[in-house]
Amino acid sequence: MSSVDSLYTRLGGEPALRQFVESLYDFMDESPVVEHVRGMHPADLSNARDRLFMFFGGMLGGLPFYMEAFGHPRLRRRHLKFGIGNQARDEWLL
Repeated sequence: MSSVDSLYTRLGGEPALRQFVESLYDFMDESPVVEHVRGMHPADLSNARDRLFMFFGGMLGGLPFYMEAFGHPRLRRRHLKFGIGNQARDEWLL
């Protein structure tokens, strides 16, 4: 491993990131302790899974799929329509 390897590469690249995102949304779909934040998502999480994979990939040093597809994330603006308070924050970080 060279000193210029991205975090994306060091974490295992696409397979590892996809597995992480799948596990995250599987947990969200199955666990009652995150039902509040789960309720902020549509019933079908396919789009959310794809977008988060693309976002994290670019953020961690992989290819900029999210930026190419959607432009700058503008996370605050994209999330303004949701009432994200302490409970939603804590559940998402869980």
